[in-house]
Amino acid sequence: MITDANGLPLVVHTTPANLRDDMPALQMVRAMPAIQGPRGRPRRKPHALIGDRGYGFPWIISAIMAMGIEPLLCPRGSEHGSGLGRRRYVVERTLAWFGQCRRIKLCYEKCGEHFQAFHDLAACLLCANKLKRLDRL
Repeated sequence: MITDANGLPLVVHTTPANLRDDMPALQMVRAMPAIQGPRGRPRRKPHALIGDRGYGFPWIISAIMAMGIEPLLCPRGSEHGSGLGRRRYVVERTLAWFGQCRRIKLCYEKCGEHFQAFHDLAACLLCANKLKRLDRL
């Protein structure tokens, strides 16, 4: 999952359980939608990409740098205490919000497309709830 700085899900992609995290990472970054800011044209890529050691392979870090994105990824084998935990909390919180959807806690579906569709629906519900809260303010 790729989220913005506030925890809104931008890209949600389900994979088989035995697939390493680094395999779909670049595909997900390329699939990010354009995001409209307060003014100007929409941004096509983020300023930085934050991730844990599952994404810290040298080939991913160099590919992210080649895209013009600052890679804040912990290198594989580095010691703990990188300081990125406070920033990664946003993604962990969004994953916890996904966990509130009972249907996607366990995979009951026979095909992956249905499971992906339920994740997309959960992302839409999270965005709608955020918009409803903003509307009240």
